[in-house]
Amino acid sequence: MKLAHWLIAAAFLIALIQGPPCRAQTLAGSVTSSEEGAMEGVLVSAQKDGSPITITVVSDTSGHFRFPDGRLSAGHYALRIRATGYELAGPQGIDLGATSADVAIKLRKTADLAAQLTNTEWFMSMPGTAEQKRPLIECMSCHTFERIVRSTYDADAFVPVLKRMAQYANNSTSARVQSRVAARAVNDDAVHKLAAYLATINLSSGKTWNYQLQVLPRPKGRATHVVITEFEMPRKTIAPHDVRTDRDGNVWYSDFVENFLGELDPKTGALKEYPIPVSKPAFPVGTLDLEADADGNLWLALMFQTGLARFDMATKTFRIFPLPGDLNDDAMQQSMVMAGAAGVDGKVWTNDVARQSIMRLDLKTGAYERIDPFAFLGKGHMHAPYGMAADKQNNLYFMDFGGEAVGRVDAKNGAPTIFPTPTEKSRPRRTMLDDQGRLWFAEFAANKLAMFDIKTEAFKEWDVPTPHTYPYDVFRDKNGELWSGGMASDRVLRFDPQSGKSIEYLLPRPTNIRRVFVDNSTNPVTFWAGNNHGAEILRLEPLD
Repeated sequence: MKLAHWLIAAAFLIALIQGPPCRAQTLAGSVTSSEEGAMEGVLVSAQKDGSPITITVVSDTSGHFRFPDGRLSAGHYALRIRATGYELAGPQGIDLGATSADVAIKLRKTADLAAQLTNTEWFMSMPGTAEQKRPLIECMSCHTFERIVRSTYDADAFVPVLKRMAQYANNSTSARVQSRVAARAVNDDAVHKLAAYLATINLSSGKTWNYQLQVLPRPKGRATHVVITEFEMPRKTIAPHDVRTDRDGNVWYSDFVENFLGELDPKTGALKEYPIPVSKPAFPVGTLDLEADADGNLWLALMFQTGLARFDMATKTFRIFPLPGDLNDDAMQQSMVMAGAAGVDGKVWTNDVARQSIMRLDLKTGAYERIDPFAFLGKGHMHAPYGMAADKQNNLYFMDFGGEAVGRVDAKNGAPTIFPTPTEKSRPRRTMLDDQGRLWFAEFAANKLAMFDIKTEAFKEWDVPTPHTYPYDVFRDKNGELWSGGMASDRVLRFDPQSGKSIEYLLPRPTNIRRVFVDNSTNPVTFWAGNNHGAEILRLEPLD
């Protein structure tokens, strides 16, 4: 036999012995209940024993689900589901071997629907006017509404509770409460008014609520075409606030209640923490805003620890820019930083929360300059400079979270300009500036997404599709779609401002989202956010 013929025969024999090529290992199955049969829109989550990573997929219109090929390795996996009104009857787990597995998941009606409601659904359910409910949007910063509605306090008992909570630092969670050093003034009439309302929606008058619980529908259609990965933090006190990826695909986050900058390896779930020096030991710790400069180095505003910090990505070390003593009093708090265009003039923007002012750091001298952008408006109005962006000339654009405006501060002379949003009391929160000179931002209190064109000085606004979403932030991706999230709905919003069409992806567990970030290097794009109250970072991968 010629050598070529022999090689062909040998290859044919090997193919017969090995059989057809094996598919990559995966986990698939179906979700059913006796009430509905096959169920669409059920989130199915799998977490391998000993792993900090949980992967979630969503059942389709036939009740079928399938994890991506090769995403799960061999081992024992705990299973959980999310479908409002239902609980997992079984199985609770599955052993995944060297080949693919199928599992038939059964659900049963829950005996405690209230335990499954999101803050948005509590807003929908609770009686009361919009003005009565409006103060509650602040409560979500620290805890869920379930804590309020399950309480048995009457109005008088609520009053001291509300006054005590007003003295907590805003960088507090239920897992780690921190008190302010400088006491904050409290409006006594407003406290009593809110206390009276809360006593009408909780269990102070009986064992059940005097209103019907309302729920949002489960995901359908494209909202089921998604894979969600949760990266669990090693401590429950870790509160990922701002999350962003670097050039190598690693994930960085600011910790809202601990003095660390965190780095997550999404391939393994491994975490590194870089301690931030503590300059004021008696004051609350933790950071909020996390921004990158033109060189990729990371900047943090140090909140109640005061000052700014630059993290050198090459040396993995911090440089602190402290405040001078005359500015560094007990009330000082800096939540924002913007260093993206600091290379233009050597200036970095930040804010003074207590005095509702803008501040600017000179990198050469270390000196801080304070600018009051609202001085010309007179007194009597509440303001709060918040989310920031800088254009190519390092002119600052900021959100007035205490009011209803976008502000601008000229980089050369510090002159302020205020642009009121079309909607009153909109309370714009976080923002981003695209390469076309458009400022995209979330109108937190107005339940809208918005755009301000810095060239034409024109606004556009879009209603968020689900009431009581209260978006915290928005990110425009490379395709022109907007991504948003917040502290209320446990949903990620994907919105096309051209067509007005939207998709809302339900998340696997209660999720308190602050800053959102989109990685445009993938196709489709990848959404990232922190679960500020859940000690986890989440990655959302749309499948179309």
